[in-house]
Parts: sequence; structure tokens; C-alpha cells
Amino acid sequence: MPDNQQTPQPKQRQDHQPGTEAEMRPQPQDRMEHWKPSGKLTGKTALVTGGDSGIGRAVAIGFAKEGADVAVLYLDEHEDAAETKRHVEAAGRKCVTIAGDVGDAAFVKQAVDQAATALGGRIDILVNNAAEQHVCEDFAEIPEAQVERTFRTNILGMFWITKAALKHMPSGSAIINTTSITAFKGSPMLVDYASTKGAILAFTRSLSQALFQQKRIRVNAVAPGPIWTPLIPASFDEEKTAKHGESAGMGRAGQPDEVAPSYIFLAADSDSSYINGQTLHPNGGSVVNA
Repeated sequence: MPDNQQTPQPKQRQDHQPGTEAEMRPQPQDRMEHWKPSGKLTGKTALVTGGDSGIGRAVAIGFAKEGADVAVLYLDEHEDAAETKRHVEAAGRKCVTIAGDVGDAAFVKQAVDQAATALGGRIDILVNNAAEQHVCEDFAEIPEAQVERTFRTNILGMFWITKAALKHMPSGSAIINTTSITAFKGSPMLVDYASTKGAILAFTRSLSQALFQQKRIRVNAVAPGPIWTPLIPASFDEEKTAKHGESAGMGRAGQPDEVAPSYIFLAADSDSSYINGQTLHPNGGSVVNA
């Protein structure tokens, strides 16, 4: 359970996407310090996009604590990525970090091959987590370039990463996609972001049918609610950042450490072998139509 779960965030703002965790106060709880591992992923390998901070960091560290070697793809947050790598290696597992843009199909092909080589030639678990979001209060004024950029990072990047990874994924592997509560409830100031998250649901459901028939690969999703990650101060103004999570059923923002167990559950065949095409909802108590 997070130590500061009732503590509100102070006012803060970052002017770059997807945000830097080193600048946040308080720091998100994303190091899985209280996780009690049981070897669920012993001998496995995992590729996590957006694994430098926030949910991606907690997932990478959680996987490592469960016995998996991890490759992390991230944009340009080198200090954050180094911190993730430090914690994965402290858990006794291998970690490779690769910087670049998941919206760039050419980079993705090279990066996935590099990750697979570093992980011993295969990828058992793929977590498509990298994303960006931009606030626009008036839909009529939403910039076309922003819409294209958000779709390229959030959903097209999942296509490119997954296509590139499949040749390295053996039968019985798992793919986990990060969608969002906004796919179910919508968001008036994040229309393009919410639209990509809805597309990820359809991507997950369709791919789960195609890949299980072809290669016995399970594909599922996680739809977090308001979580305290660098994306928040990088997206909202100081007032909204300070109130982040107040609208959740539990009245607070969640911590990445509270979300990562959903990914561990879906990655572990011992736990979720009969789950495919589904979505888990660590969202602080908001009831949505799954």
C-alpha cells in the first residue's frame, strides 16, 4: 500500500512531453519496494515501452523481481531510464535501455531486434505502454499536427512494436497493452488521447483473436485511472495537477505500484492462462462498462 496515498500533490508544471520523473514532487511510488515476489516470471524476458518512469518503471521492476530480464524503450528521459535500469539490476536481472521514438517505424524495427538480441534472442512478454497526451479545452482549436502525433505515438507505435516483436515471441507469450479509463468515460479536454485509447481496446480484442489462433499468444490490456506519473505535470496546469485524482471513486490519484500488479498477473501464465482479450481496471473505484 502506498505510503503517501492521502497526500495531495503540490502545484507543479512541466513543459515537455512525456515528462520527467526526476522533476516531480513528491516522487511517484514506482519501485515496487513492498512487492513480495514468488518467481512467477522466472526465466522469462520482457520488453516494456515507456519503461523509464511511472507505470512502465513499476512494471519493469516488478517483472524483474519476479525473475524476468527486461528491455526498456523510452524517448529521451535518460536519467529516469538509468534509475529504472538500476532497480532492475538490483533485483538481479539483466536490463537494456534503448532511447528513441516508438512512432518511428524504422527506429522500432531496429530497437526491437536490439532488445531481442540483448535478451537472448526472444521476447516472452511485450508491454505496449508508451504514450503522450495534450490538453485542448476547445475541440474546434485542436491542432492537426497534435492529433497526428498523438495517434502516431499511442496506437500506430503499438502496431509497429508488435509487428516487429512477433518474430521473436514464442508460442505461449503474452502481450499487454496500456489503455485508459478515458477509453470508457471519455475526456472533453483529451479527445485525441481518449480516441487512441479506445483504438487500443479494439486493437487488443482483435489481436487477441488473431494471435491466439496463430501462435497461442495471449493479448490483454490494462486501463488505469488517474495515476501519479510524469505525464500529469507534463499535461495539465498547476491547479489541475494539484487536484489530480480527486474525481476517482477513492478520492485520490493512484500510484504506479498499485497498477503494476495487473501487468504481472496478465504476464504470468500461472495466473492468467485462461484470460485473453480482456481489460483490467485499476482506476480507484470508478465503475465503467468493460
